Amino acid sequence: MPPRSSSNHHVVMPTAMLTGALLSVAVGAALYLATAKAIETDAHTRFRGMARTAQFAIEARIKSYTDVLRGTAGLFRASSMVGADEFRHYVEQLDTPRNFPGIEVINFARAVGPAELPAVDADVRRRLRQYGMPEPATKLQALPGRDSYTILLYMEPATPQTLDKLGLDLEARSYIRRTAAESRDNNTIAASGFRVRIGPGPIQNALAMRLPVYRSDMPIDTVIQRRAAYIGSVGIGFGVNRMVDGVLEGFPLDGVRLVLTDLDDIPQEPGENGRNGVLYDSNQATKVPQQLVSNEAGLLRASLPIAFNQRHWLAEFSIEKSALYTRFDLFYPWLAALAGTLSTALLYALFQTMASSRRSALRMAEDMTRELRASQAKLQATNEKLRQLAAHAEQIKEGERKRIAREIHDELAQNLLALKIEAEILANRTRNRHGRLYERASATVRQIDLTIRSVRQIINDLRPNVLDLGLNAAVDWQVADFSRRTGIECELVEDETEHYLDDGCATAFFRILQESLNNVARHARATKVRIDLHQHADMLTMTIRDNGIGMQPGSRNRNGSFGLVGIEERVNILGGSFSISSGPETGTTIVVTIPVGGHPSELPAAPTHDSGAALPAIA
Repeated sequence: MPPRSSSNHHVVMPTAMLTGALLSVAVGAALYLATAKAIETDAHTRFRGMARTAQFAIEARIKSYTDVLRGTAGLFRASSMVGADEFRHYVEQLDTPRNFPGIEVINFARAVGPAELPAVDADVRRRLRQYGMPEPATKLQALPGRDSYTILLYMEPATPQTLDKLGLDLEARSYIRRTAAESRDNNTIAASGFRVRIGPGPIQNALAMRLPVYRSDMPIDTVIQRRAAYIGSVGIGFGVNRMVDGVLEGFPLDGVRLVLTDLDDIPQEPGENGRNGVLYDSNQATKVPQQLVSNEAGLLRASLPIAFNQRHWLAEFSIEKSALYTRFDLFYPWLAALAGTLSTALLYALFQTMASSRRSALRMAEDMTRELRASQAKLQATNEKLRQLAAHAEQIKEGERKRIAREIHDELAQNLLALKIEAEILANRTRNRHGRLYERASATVRQIDLTIRSVRQIINDLRPNVLDLGLNAAVDWQVADFSRRTGIECELVEDETEHYLDDGCATAFFRILQESLNNVARHARATKVRIDLHQHADMLTMTIRDNGIGMQPGSRNRNGSFGLVGIEERVNILGGSFSISSGPETGTTIVVTIPVGGHPSELPAAPTHDSGAALPAIA
């Protein structure tokens, strides 16, 4: 035996050491991965916060452009006869290169009909000659099927690139024509999303926003009124590159890439090719490839939405993870892995050292558990015996009450009845001959009546005679008697079913109702009580609900308080369930449910001596 034990010991030790080594390495690797993930998550959170700041900056610039547009519209609303010189002075005062970088042009387009086109064309050609610009090759002419035109009349700043658009019909494209009509009818900013190339390079786009202008002396509350008051629209064109480059210059980190995409489609005219949704790409805009596609796994990304009036943009920020890591972040996962490996090895060694003690403790715990379970089994058996004893005691008590009530009825009640009859005969015979004797006899009759009522109340307290008429009648009588004695409004709601229970079960159920109502009268301060009595299949449920002050915390387990305990014990004896809920605003609700096993054929035979019928006769 000893050699075998030594051999087993030598076999277990290498196995335990190997297990400890593997566990330590696994914990170290897990800590490395968890720490690296936490650092990456923190870096992503910081990068997303920076991206949100850039998003807000872009939205703020769009908002500033919108304010410029509204201010320009206000110029024409103040006076519909604004000339080219006034328009130029207004734009010069804005100083857009310094105050609103990114705005390339501010313009005004007038809405005209077919008859006004020749005059507008002549005015445009005259102004182009003043600027030294060549006149358009074709004149503005009315087109079949169109009754309105929106012609660009004023363009500032006046450069060859902007003046080249003077006299342009903005409604030439059907999509822009529909967008302008919606803007005019709804008095909203129009952003068609149509891009104009403003310079060489892969992505050099300009976008426009327009705002309708109405006559100031006409109402614009309805669509019809706005169409009648419409004189044209003001617009701004801004370069996406200049707008976004300024935002990226303030980005806290270098090497970030931003791709701005328009998510909404632009309907194409016949013969046009599809358009790329990318509005801006910082890599292509700077012509410096900042990130390699092969390093895709080493990038952090943040995609954020940007609202451009009724259009939806998506700003996609990306940067290499190493740009957000410090030197400590690079070494920290290795330190965590080393600490986890060493700590796990030490704990495992301690665990192995204490293994024998732990096994002894487990054996002791198992012994104690067996003893505890045996004690619990004995306690449960004792509780069951106590419950059976309580049920037996309750049965004996109810039987004794019934016997005493019947003996009082058979003996005392009959004697009182005979005594009353004799006293009434005496009173009748002395009515006209002996006045004083008649008064004494009458007083005796009244005293006997009081005594008979007291005897009846005692009998009802011992065992209500109405229980012999069935549970429904007993509950109805108890509710009426409680309302009469306490003055508390009491409502009974029950189904049409006659509830058949054996005598013991009916008596216990009646005592539960009696004790519950007594608790309401003593403690609840209620003004109304509702009793619901319903039977579902083989289960009889009684709900007693009051509108009182509810139960105080801890009152259910207060020393000397046995009312609820008695109710619960009776319910347990009957094999039912008991629940109670209470609140200061909702009062107290008691729900009792017991199984109904009896049937009409199983009820005990009616007693041969019906005390309930004789006693009212002597009252």
